[in-house]
Order: sequence, then structure tokens, then C-alpha cells
Amino acid sequence: MTRRLTPERIAGLVEGAASVAGQVELSGLLRSTVEIAMELTGARYGALGVLGEQGNLVHFIPVGMDDETVAAMPHFPKGLGVLGTITRAERTIRVDDVASHPDAVGFPEGHPPMRTFLGVPVRVGDRVYGNLYLAEKEEGFTEEDETLVEFLAVTAGSAVSTLRLQERLRRAALLEDRERIARDLHDSIIQDLFAVGLSLQAQVNRIDPVQDDVRRRLDEAVEKLDETISALRRYIFDLRPPVWARPSLRQELADLVGHLAGPYEVPVDLDFSCPPDLIPPHLGDELIAVVKEALSNALRHSGAQDIDVRVDGDPSRLAVSVADNGSGFDPARVRRGMGLANMATRVRAAGGSFTVDSAAGRGTVVRASFPL
Repeated sequence: MTRRLTPERIAGLVEGAASVAGQVELSGLLRSTVEIAMELTGARYGALGVLGEQGNLVHFIPVGMDDETVAAMPHFPKGLGVLGTITRAERTIRVDDVASHPDAVGFPEGHPPMRTFLGVPVRVGDRVYGNLYLAEKEEGFTEEDETLVEFLAVTAGSAVSTLRLQERLRRAALLEDRERIARDLHDSIIQDLFAVGLSLQAQVNRIDPVQDDVRRRLDEAVEKLDETISALRRYIFDLRPPVWARPSLRQELADLVGHLAGPYEVPVDLDFSCPPDLIPPHLGDELIAVVKEALSNALRHSGAQDIDVRVDGDPSRLAVSVADNGSGFDPARVRRGMGLANMATRVRAAGGSFTVDSAAGRGTVVRASFPL
């Protein structure tokens, strides 16, 4: 049966959809979607849960709960119960009493009580990207509410897809420009400098031995040209695709962990639970650098039996940690060569925070956190 919308609600939907589609950052887009859905339906609470590759909730963006309520909850909903049913069935669920649903499993400790509920999948392309949840409309959600939110979810999915495409195009353009610069440096400038160097070297060989000063100055010029060519070649090598332009940041980290841990008989567990879409380009290299230095230290110095590398985040922050159960140390008396000061400087220069938690006999945890 066709569910008709009043002109007023259609106008509200059009205005809300335009606002969602106009967002230029992912975090703003997701939160805006929740806020507009709440406004359109009169819901007291709303949230958007972003799904990981295994279909589990990896990010939860709540709206409507005050800071004290959020702080009192040990964790957000994990995508179980009715929320999990939406994910598995990939369909809308609308109920007047969520606790009476056969799949209900209750709320986390400290979660405000909720009865009326509307949950709608948000698709990006051919897969479910996340779910939009609304709760606590006084007289219950209607078919008209369901239609409005489903339309809004389609708009949000299209907007996420558009942002992804824009980012890929931007990266492709940057990568193409980097490759063009490297190609020009190699094919033109370096070859010209090399030819000049050969010509100068030929002139050196023709100079009368008594003209030592001229010979010396030409030799110095040739050496400087060689140094310039070497520097340019190093620069060309550095014009490789940045970490965020490679196929998978997760794979990049997995390869790094495998490479570093290979010579050691120490199991290293990598948990990458942050959707790569949330990681802005400029933080990809910072994340790699922290893991590389901290993991190298743990493997070489800690004597650990296990090492855990964690990457997680939400639309407001990115966090990475490297933890080991090794011998530990006093950070205030850290020995030279561990690179902790350099790591801290690099992280803080990128706007992040850096901490080292360690003591003799209880292992070490290196943490870096970046605002998004």
C-alpha cells in the first residue's frame, strides 16, 4: 500500500535531505542525518550505528542523551538484539514497545529507558553501511514516519557514496600529479644535470696539470652536481603513493606488523576496528609511524610474550595503541635510541596526544590519539 505524505512533511524531508546531501565531512553527515530524522519524526532519541566488515557495530553516534548519561554508560549498544536483527534482515523495524520484540536483549547499564522504536538500514551501494535508530516518540512511530526516514536513509547513503567518490578522485588527482612530477624530474632535469656533469668531467681531463686551481674548482662543481642528482633521486623515491592512497590502510598495517615481527618468535595481534573512511589522509602516515616505532621497541627491548596493536576511533577521534607484557621501564629514565621523544613530537605536531604507560615488571602501553 502506498503511504502518502502531507505537503508539509514532504517539504521538511526535502529540506532535510538537502542539508544531509550538502555535508562535506563524513562525521558531520552522519550526525546531521540523525538530527534531521529526529526532527522529522519527533523522536526524543536518535543514533546511527556504523557497521564493520563483519556486520558488527564499530561506531555509534548518539543524539539526544546528555553528557552525564553518556558518561555513566560503560559502553554503547553493541548491535545485538533488535539492532542485530535490522543488520541481519537488512530491513526496517518499527515497534511500539522494543522490549516486547522477540529479539530484544535489554539495554546497556545506564542506558535511558525506551519503548517506541524505529530502525532503518542505511545502504551505500550494494551493502548496508549502518543503521539509523530512533526512539521515544510519545504516541509511537507511524507508517508516514517510516517512509520519511527510509527516504532520508537513501539520501544519507548516497551522500556517503558521493563523499567517498570525491575523496577517491582527489587522491587520484594528487597521485597522478606526484607521478608526473617524479617522471619530469627523472626524464628531464636529472638527465640534463647528468649531461652537464659529464661535460664538466671531460673538461677537467683536458686541463693542463699546472692549472690546479681551475681543476679543483671544476672537481668541486662535478661533486656538487653528483650530490644534487643523488638528492633528486631520493626525492623521486619519496614521491611514492602516500599510505592513504594505497589499496588498504588495514593491509598496510598488517604488512608492517608481519615484516617487523618476522624475525621474532613473539605473537603480535592486530585489531583494526576503525572504518578507513574515518581516517583523513594526513593521519595515515602518522598512524603508520607510531606503530612502526612502538612495535619495533617492543620487539627489540621488552622481552614480551605477547604484543597487541589496536586501531580504533569514532567520528571525533582516532586512537592507536601498542601494548606488550614485557619487562617494562621507567619512562622518566628511558634509554636513548627508543625514539619515544621523536614519536611524541611527531604526534603532537599533528595535533594529537601521546602517552607512555610503563613500569618495571608490568609491560608497556604506547598510546596516540588524534582529533578528527
